[in-house]
Amino acid sequence: MIELRHLRSLLAIADTGKMATAAERVHLTQSALSHQVRALEEHYGLELLRRTSQGLRFTPAGERLLELARQVLGQVAEAERDLMRLAGDTRGELRIALECHTCFDWLMPVMDEFRRRWPEVELDLVAGFHSEPISLLAQGKCELVVGSAPDRLPRGIASWPLFRYEIQAVLSNEHRLRHRRRLQAEDFAGETLITYPVPEERIDVIREVLRPAGVPFQRRTAELTIAILQLVASRRGVAALPNWGVKSYVDHDYVIAKRIGTKGLWSELYALAPKAMAARPYVPELVHIMREKCQKQLPGIDLL
Repeated sequence: MIELRHLRSLLAIADTGKMATAAERVHLTQSALSHQVRALEEHYGLELLRRTSQGLRFTPAGERLLELARQVLGQVAEAERDLMRLAGDTRGELRIALECHTCFDWLMPVMDEFRRRWPEVELDLVAGFHSEPISLLAQGKCELVVGSAPDRLPRGIASWPLFRYEIQAVLSNEHRLRHRRRLQAEDFAGETLITYPVPEERIDVIREVLRPAGVPFQRRTAELTIAILQLVASRRGVAALPNWGVKSYVDHDYVIAKRIGTKGLWSELYALAPKAMAARPYVPELVHIMREKCQKQLPGIDLL
């Protein structure tokens, strides 16, 4: 007989595309998750998953159970929200601070969906650009931060992994390196690197690529993504931005994007909140909506 745990496992496999990552999400070992899938296949006498050269693929039988999982788990989540409301006061304020302005594009539909599910929670963005947004948590100026995780998580702060994404070099259409398939550290020598106004140690291309190679460069800052891209397009310098933040501009031939290094330059995005706030039911659900929406909307990311 199929159970909710089976549906959650199938949904985790579909969301991540990897047995190991899905097992972590549902708090099982990889072997235990594989055994759970095999038990379902034996019970129904049908294959649910198939390994291909492109990764795991659901069979028609697996797709049918996946459809069931989305329907049932969505209804369960809605019922649990109603029960939480009956059990106590779920009203509150949730202010979000962003480390990177490229997050604005995908955050808007996330906020819309959250407000639909939790209309009694006041959801808002903290205005302004924040180079050290985690400090706002300690100051009580926000309840949730979206950004890169610090090397050491401050005491009393909970974190949720969101997704892994590629940072690409962004060049003007007339740039001397426009025909290169990818850029190496030395290709940035003498270039003006246009970045957000954050400390250099928080900029991946500087910390992971340029500094280790001893490459000299000049730096110019701008707070808005569109301002950075305008400067790049007018040949004032180059940038290194998340793949989802530049895709539409590349598609419209406004700028071009190149991989950095042989395997690419990758970074990770997290949500962080005080542990007292993390205990409120609507906070982990907001994180779940972020992961769910981003997986559907953002190209080239991997859920963590």
